[in-house]
Amino acid sequence: MITTIQIHKTIKDELNLFRKNNETYEDVIVRLIEVERNQRRMDKKLLIEGCKEMAKDSLRITKEWESIDSELDWEW
Repeated sequence: MITTIQIHKTIKDELNLFRKNNETYEDVIVRLIEVERNQRRMDKKLLIEGCKEMAKDSLRITKEWESIDSELDWEW
């Protein structure tokens, strides 16, 4: 089904900047959507990698404290 949408001229002008050869506006929009999807996937992967690194650092710090904990004379 084909539909018509209304956009401001400034948006149309921006879309024109993204057009390659005689690409349709639909092609441009689909390509931009795909770029956004790929970016979200990359962001998710980077976030997961960052969390894993933080967990490793936290574990390393915990082990360092555990190794000196017995040497300290804690009084509460």
